[in-house]
Amino acid sequence: MIASMTGFGRYEYSNDKKKLIIEMKSVNHRYLDTNIKLPKKLGFYESFIRSLLKRYIERGKVDIFVTYEDLSDDNTKLIYNEGLAKEYLKYAQKISEDLNISNDIKTSTVMRFQDVISMEDQEVDEEEMEHLIEKVFDGAAKSFVETRKIEGENLKNDILSKLDEMAGYVAFIEEKSPQIVSEYKEKLKEKMQDLMEDSNIDETRMMMEVTIFADKICVDEEIVRLKSHIQTMKNALIQGGAVGRKLDFLAQEMNREANTTLSKSSDLAITDVGIELKTLIEKIREQIQNIE
Repeated sequence: MIASMTGFGRYEYSNDKKKLIIEMKSVNHRYLDTNIKLPKKLGFYESFIRSLLKRYIERGKVDIFVTYEDLSDDNTKLIYNEGLAKEYLKYAQKISEDLNISNDIKTSTVMRFQDVISMEDQEVDEEEMEHLIEKVFDGAAKSFVETRKIEGENLKNDILSKLDEMAGYVAFIEEKSPQIVSEYKEKLKEKMQDLMEDSNIDETRMMMEVTIFADKICVDEEIVRLKSHIQTMKNALIQGGAVGRKLDFLAQEMNREANTTLSKSSDLAITDVGIELKTLIEKIREQIQNIE
């Protein structure tokens, strides 16, 4: 199945002790570019989350947002820095002696001194948290991938429709090209008759001119390659998978053949069709930029 690089997914898990939410969204990118926003408490799991993402996608610019709340009653604890408290008291006593003033420090005063008492989050159980992150990430990733597949299916159908239209234009050029040579032969014959005012036309010379002209405007090779590229792109779309880079290459080759066909064209109808062909190729290239 074809997948778009545009998608969104979200999953939430909560119980009476913790709440974890993972959201992810993506847009097109040449490679896999991941930006993860984690709470400081879970910063250790960034590389783990990156490895999980690679199970699900290969390309795209992905933003992942992780929100975590510890709902338990014992989620924090107080830390007493005894050594720092003693230092405060030692210098308070020295100031009292040096300045000959009373030392009025009480326990409540010491507790308010910076860093004597601090609050710290309880350490998380790493193994338990890893399993929880994997579970929630899996839920978010599944909905994320599903939205990419739905969008990818729409892109596939649109491109297949444009490829059918392209095939019609190519068929027109293929059918019209021999007629141009035949028409040129007749025009050349009439011109030579007018110039020479004689019905005895040098057929050999005329055929040589026609051959040179036919060779100059011949687009047989371009037509063959265009038809081949169209069919190859159809097959890749139907087969599915991560084919974005392959499709982009094919679109570039199509554009090259269309340019060559236009440069050789001496017929207004073929020129008009060639322009329509290039317009379609450009639209397809834009769509392909969103395919994984």
